[in-house]
Amino acid sequence: MRAHKVYCRHSGIAGSGRLDISLIKRCVRETLRFEGVDMTCEVSVLITDDRGIQRINNEFRRIDEPTDVLSFPMIEFSPPGWAEPGSGAIDPDTLLTPLGEIVFSGERLLRQAREYGQTSERETAYLTVHSVLHLLGYDHVDEKEGKKTMRGREEQIMQEMGF
Repeated sequence: MRAHKVYCRHSGIAGSGRLDISLIKRCVRETLRFEGVDMTCEVSVLITDDRGIQRINNEFRRIDEPTDVLSFPMIEFSPPGWAEPGSGAIDPDTLLTPLGEIVFSGERLLRQAREYGQTSERETAYLTVHSVLHLLGYDHVDEKEGKKTMRGREEQIMQEMGF
């Protein structure tokens, strides 16, 4: 099997707001591995600032404020977790399964790390794991049990990765 493709780019970020792209790629790939994803997948990652993520949050969710991370899944998994979506989910041009896009506010992530007393690496890893789980259908907003399940997976994966 080919390696998962993770495309990362910075947009509108000064040097101090840049995130560790190699860490993000590792966390995406490790989360997919821990979730048993056996099809070669594609994930796009955009790293922007508070203003950039606020614009995206407003455009797609009608929430006019910045946030730390947004996830935009391309496939609906129900129940959450990896369930092979079938050959129709494979892009015929790339032969990859596009899972979706993750958007970080590097500015907010680094500020949160300081506020929570975490390293920027730990906060980056956590938010990446969290976002990939969203791409796989996990949710924590509406359902109490869903939140418990998602938090449990986040903790397991973070521990497995040494965080």
